[in-house]
Amino acid sequence: MKIKIVNKSPFPNPEYKTEGSAGLDLYANIKETMILKPFERVLVPTGIYLSIPIGYEAQVRARSGLALKHGITLANGIGTIDSDYRGEIKVILINLGNEDFKINRGDRIAQLVFLKYETISLVEVESLDETSRGDGGFGHTGY
Repeated sequence: MKIKIVNKSPFPNPEYKTEGSAGLDLYANIKETMILKPFERVLVPTGIYLSIPIGYEAQVRARSGLALKHGITLANGIGTIDSDYRGEIKVILINLGNEDFKINRGDRIAQLVFLKYETISLVEVESLDETSRGDGGFGHTGY
């Protein structure tokens, strides 16, 4: 699949780092180093704009190394970039660690994964079909 991109940053286009990678790296397109204090959130621009085909979304995901080593993750878990969005991709980072974290110009801050989705129509009914689980929710299996 081909995705149209406008890159207004001085950094390379997002790319897969290995043959089996699912995510493309996004870079911090900032002028000066940002300090992210513990439990602080910040919106980091990437300089990347995409034209995603209908039926697909791009998901912004945390980088596992930043999460493990520094507690840096996405404040919204996974960010969804809809196919009709044409603005700059920005990443909402949060510092769940105990120390200040520096975000430098050009740092790899997140990854972008593309997924196909289905558009559905909801059909209102009086009741739902029965299953063996039923309405068993959180912890219903004993964990």
